[in-house]
Amino acid sequence: MVADPGGAPVPFTLNGDPVVVADGVSLLDALREELGCRSLKDGCSPQGQCGCCTVWVDGLPRVACVTPVRRVAGRSVTTLEGLAAEQRDRWADAFVARGASQCGFCTPGIVMRLAALGEAGEPSRRDAEAALRAHLCRCTGWQSIVEAACDVLGAGDPPPGSDEVPAGGTAGSRDALLVSWRAQTEGPAFQSSGPGVVLGDAGFADDTAPLGALVQLGADAALAPSVRAARAGRSRIQGRNSTVPLSHPVELPGGAWALTLQTTWVEPAYVEPDASWCRPAGLSASPLANGGAFGGKRHSPAPARARELADETGEAVRVLWRREDVVRHGPKRPPLAIGLRPDGTGAVRLGRTPGSAELGPLLARLRALYPGLDVEEVEVAGPPVAPELRGAGWAEVTAALHAMAAGPGPAGTGRALVTLPGAGSAEVALDLGDDGGRGRLEVDVWAGEILCPVTLRSYALGAVHQALGLVWSEGIAVDGAGEPVDLTIRSFGILGARDMPEVVVRLHEEDLWPVNGTDAVFVATLAAAWIADGLPARWPTRRAAVRAPFRDVRPSGVREEQP
Repeated sequence: MVADPGGAPVPFTLNGDPVVVADGVSLLDALREELGCRSLKDGCSPQGQCGCCTVWVDGLPRVACVTPVRRVAGRSVTTLEGLAAEQRDRWADAFVARGASQCGFCTPGIVMRLAALGEAGEPSRRDAEAALRAHLCRCTGWQSIVEAACDVLGAGDPPPGSDEVPAGGTAGSRDALLVSWRAQTEGPAFQSSGPGVVLGDAGFADDTAPLGALVQLGADAALAPSVRAARAGRSRIQGRNSTVPLSHPVELPGGAWALTLQTTWVEPAYVEPDASWCRPAGLSASPLANGGAFGGKRHSPAPARARELADETGEAVRVLWRREDVVRHGPKRPPLAIGLRPDGTGAVRLGRTPGSAELGPLLARLRALYPGLDVEEVEVAGPPVAPELRGAGWAEVTAALHAMAAGPGPAGTGRALVTLPGAGSAEVALDLGDDGGRGRLEVDVWAGEILCPVTLRSYALGAVHQALGLVWSEGIAVDGAGEPVDLTIRSFGILGARDMPEVVVRLHEEDLWPVNGTDAVFVATLAAAWIADGLPARWPTRRAAVRAPFRDVRPSGVREEQP
């Protein structure tokens, strides 16, 4: 058992009240673990790269996870709990009205960043997008967040397509049952929506952990009496981005192919790291408290480990993965290689690493869907893979078949209409333009009864964002032994707000039972983006353009308190 260290007292003001904590921890751990500010979230644990722990120090935004608490001695710290109630409610209402928060894990930090932008002057829409470079949101595709910022800050015209949010789509008029129904249809996992979710009260596993629980901080760490003690007792080198190039581990099948595709290792990048807690002989807290993590946590080992440790010790135990644990041990999309003939027949190879989940059901599904394809599993060295990740394998294959049928179009444009068995349909048209702009997507969705248009639109925007990243930029490097060497969030290649094309979503009401519609959006966007890029043989197609190190781009006149 690791001992709980102490430190010199550090006095500061928190949300207007004087407080004192012992030195030796980050500001995030002082606020969250010892002063009870659970609106702050630990998403990068700690790399200073996700923005989930953003607070104000003397009125300026600052990420708390890489700020030693001694740096705020004698200063004023404001968390989301300390914002004026009217200001907090205005942001929460705008985010709910626009569907700008889904799981809600990243949202409190984003609100703090955008609210500071408003305090500094009269920002533009581009200022809001620039401020969001300090954050990671995996769910929403950014556009709805920018729309909410424009609503609250009066930051110029919102993105084109924002008027597609149906009339009456306000926070107060959204039916919570219909919101959750549509969210679960798209997820699929339970997900609630409302002001509390925006403000950090979505019931995430670690937010509900009992006081005094023992802590395992890391997949293989020793138990400690607190997070403070766990960090003090763990000596490690902070994970970094590598210079190792991406690999495409599955070799193409032999044949004379009209179209080929190879994919790399892709991190699902759910923002809340795996977490659970359990009392002896109790039920473990679910790591899927308010969302499905794109399938990445369906078989998370955290709940079983929490139960095992609680039963061994006879005490409540928290299990918390660091971001590096998620990258090293969490499942990835199975890399694949596809070869297609003009008639749509061909071969597909999916990579599986030793110890990964079985891919048999996925292979059987592909064979049933596409009998003209020879589908096989091949063993590769690398991190674990899982078939539960969003559209794993079948989405890439379906997109490739649609691209094969469509062929390349005019330069910089792509279009795909996809209907999925037992689910909905989507048509996506992408025009990248020829003026160096970000381009524009038009998305039409048919998903039965819409239930809640704001929710369905929000999920469609998120599907577009994730699909564009998969084609254009996302991937992590592994070494010769198959171990991931890109361990920080900024190395994943996820598109930021300023990298996204403008998206117009049109929802088509049908007199049919609600079905999943945004998986079709996901696949259609994969195909349209690939066609627009000219169907190169490997994804991601634009890695060099987005691989540059993170730059904290701030609007003029706005600065951030530095650690």
